[in-house]
Parts: sequence; structure tokens; C-alpha cells
Amino acid sequence: MADDLPENAPPGIDPSTPTFARVYDYFLGGKDNFAADREVADMVMQLVPEAPVVAQGNRVAIERAVTYMARDLGIDQFVDIGSGLPTSSNVHQFARAANPDSRVVYVDNDPIVLAHGRALLTETGVATFIQGDLYEPEKIFTDPALTRLLDLSRPVGIVLAAIIHHVPDERDPAGVVRELLPFLASGSHVVLTHLHDSGDDPRVEEAKRILQSGLGGSYFRHSSEVERFMEGLTILEPGVAHVTEWRPAGPAGPLEHPLHTQMVAVLGRKD
Repeated sequence: MADDLPENAPPGIDPSTPTFARVYDYFLGGKDNFAADREVADMVMQLVPEAPVVAQGNRVAIERAVTYMARDLGIDQFVDIGSGLPTSSNVHQFARAANPDSRVVYVDNDPIVLAHGRALLTETGVATFIQGDLYEPEKIFTDPALTRLLDLSRPVGIVLAAIIHHVPDERDPAGVVRELLPFLASGSHVVLTHLHDSGDDPRVEEAKRILQSGLGGSYFRHSSEVERFMEGLTILEPGVAHVTEWRPAGPAGPLEHPLHTQMVAVLGRKD
């Protein structure tokens, strides 16, 4: 359960308001979270004790996708939009393990994510962290820190890990993804992971309610909806698939827990 100990937060951070980035950090065993975040996470885990495996499965899918892009497709520059808090393994580590020349720009609009990201992930010539909002792609792709590190005339790998499922239908998730594409050169790729409405675990319905009320929106969608978000891209094999099935020969071994069906992954190419 969430504790009642006083917590010190950086200036401008409200520790009483939970955020998905910090709940996700807690699910992954991190320490950059507050009592309000742990309270939401604990309520979910009371219903679905295995909930952290969804976060873990998402991370494995991103590792596989980034490794595939860097190793097999020759992509050596990446933009991770809505990157969340740094973990023990991050996109630039995945990318550089497969291609040592890789460079990564991390983007987030959460002040605590920015503070931690800039302290831990910024590495001259390799990775940098910028403030940006998914709904304002022009500001992201014209940010001087991004354009200094990346050459947008060449293919880029875009990472949208567990972020589009926070975009409500009225904000047009497909349109949000589509508005990124004009800034990308041909040969660029976009990987997207999304909470999946599998409909086969009744406990998940109450967990959905807690996430949506506690975090202001986490939308579980069917794979056919997720596929629609990739309009304008050529979807690569195996299409929209549970993280258990998305390139299972990739890093980190097989994922076999039933709750991994609550997260899907898809990779698309801009032709």
C-alpha cells in the first residue's frame, strides 16, 4: 500500500497527483515515484497482481523493435516520444548494442521525467533529452537539441511506447501519429505499443476503471483500431501482435505470461 511518509518533490512537481510515467516506473521496480502513484498502482495490483508484467512486456517489445531497426535495417538515429522515466535499460542502450553509431533523442513533457532524464540519459553525441509534447510535433522536430544530434534528411526510428493509449478518441489517435510523418524521411520506421482490449480477463475491466479514473485516461483498444493508427505506413510482419508474438526470436527471450495479451506492438515503414 502507499505510505504516508512526507515526500520531497522538485519545484513544480505535485506529488499528490499520480502520473502514468511514475506508475509505470513503480511497476518496473523503480524508485522515482510518489505515494499517490503507488496508491494507483497498488489498487490495480490488488485486482491483477501480475499487472507489472504488462509494463515488462512493453519494454521487451521496444527492445526487440529498436534492436531490429538498428541491427537489420541500418537505422542509427531514434526519437523516443513520451519516453517516461529512465529505467535500467533504455532505447539508446538497445540501439547502441546493435549499432554503436546510434544516437537517440528522448522527448517528454513531464517535469520530473525531464529532470531525471537530463541527469541520467544525456550523453554528448549519443543521447539527449528535450521537452516536447506529442500533440506539437513541429516543436519536437525543430528543437535545436534534436536537429544538432540527428539528421532528419535520413531515416529515423520513432518510438511511441505506451503513449498512444493515453490519447482519447476525441483527440484522434490516428491523426496524432499521422502528423508525425511529414517530418520523417523515406525509410523511417515507427514502432507503437498499446494496451490491448483482449476481453478475456474479467479482472482487467476494473483495473481499466482504476487507471482511467486515477490517471485521467488509459484506453484499451482492439488490435484493429491500433492498426488504423498506422495509416500512411507500411506495416511490417507480423503486423499488430501481442508482445508474446512480436518477433519472438528477438532479445530477452520468450514472453509467456497470459497478461502479455494486454499489450500489442506494431512496426511500420514510411515509404
